[in-house]
Amino acid sequence: MNEDWYLSFQEKLDQHYAWPSLYIFKFIVPKGKEAELKQLFLLHTANEKTSKNGNYTSVTLQMMMPSSQAVIDVYKKISEIEGIVSL
Repeated sequence: MNEDWYLSFQEKLDQHYAWPSLYIFKFIVPKGKEAELKQLFLLHTANEKTSKNGNYTSVTLQMMMPSSQAVIDVYKKISEIEGIVSL
């Protein structure tokens, strides 16, 4: 995603959240990439649900985030995982 998208997203986050705030991240990862995602969030508990055919896993994390920039930093970090979808 480009920087304009991140700036727009940050504005929306700041309009809807009072920081610090609990933020829910939801991702869909291809089979075999779950450990790569969880490695980025060692201190947090992830809820996982495998797709019907077992090809994907949906991962939900609730995290207390200090700012909208911290949320964006998480999205940028996980974007390096091949095939991940952020919801």
